[in-house]
Amino acid sequence: MSFFKPASLLAALAFTAAAAFGSASVAADIVIKHKQGETALPAKPEKILVFDLASLDTLTALGVEVAGVPSGPKPDYLKSFNDAKYLKAGTLFEPDYEAVNAAEPDLIIVAGRSSGKYAELAKIAPTIDLSVDAKNFFPEAKANVETLGGLFDKKPQADALLAKLDSSVDGLKTLANGKGTGLFILTAGGKISAFGPGSRFGMIHSVYGIAPAAETPQAGGHGQAVSFEYILETNPDWLIVLDRDAAIGDEGVAAAQFLDNEIVRKTKAWQAGHLVYVDSGAWYLVGSGISAMQRTVDQLTTAFSKD
Repeated sequence: MSFFKPASLLAALAFTAAAAFGSASVAADIVIKHKQGETALPAKPEKILVFDLASLDTLTALGVEVAGVPSGPKPDYLKSFNDAKYLKAGTLFEPDYEAVNAAEPDLIIVAGRSSGKYAELAKIAPTIDLSVDAKNFFPEAKANVETLGGLFDKKPQADALLAKLDSSVDGLKTLANGKGTGLFILTAGGKISAFGPGSRFGMIHSVYGIAPAAETPQAGGHGQAVSFEYILETNPDWLIVLDRDAAIGDEGVAAAQFLDNEIVRKTKAWQAGHLVYVDSGAWYLVGSGISAMQRTVDQLTTAFSKD
């Protein structure tokens, strides 16, 4: 298997005709190029296990049924997958290999949190890795939608969803232009992390067009620990807030209450009423799913439209 990175390759589908082993009939196979190589699988696989909420989001938007999903928290619009009719094939981090093997899936999808289990899952059934690089977020996220649309004969639906998203992003960029700077922070357990350009949530700047209040931090997936004083020092026009505790169902002080203090109240963002509490499930749990991205853009558009 070859490892490759260009986003354009993620959506490439190579269709081949292969003679079925031990049979005179000819079976159509699909070879999908993905983050960890190439995987051949039956045309339009029917039994799908998904260890990635972004892929589950996109498959749901395309009207594709899945057989198994990870247990654990999900955003409200995907909570129907907690139903017992869906196999719980482990968690986002640790598959239940016995359950996966017994399910005899046609396709397993991993990405992000589950990508490290690719090699073991690929021994059981055809597996693809649809991880997205934060530094190339939008092209790779859209390429994954195209890949899934092509694989399941849903290209028209995928094209329509992507066209709507592109149009919405263009509109948001227009609204955000000249509206000042923004700082993206994540609150969790009484602590704050900031995410700048090039970081896990850097698409707020690179894709959605909100000017960064600071060029740093870029501390990978966990952000950089900061204080209330850092927020005031940076003094953004817009404070974009992700409440991680709300996303994963942890008890704790809500972000809105946590940030309501004499230091943050001095910022331009607070005084202008420019605090945006983003859809935590869409941002933190799902990320690159087509519905999550549309929800994100729609919410930011509403916020900037009211200004």
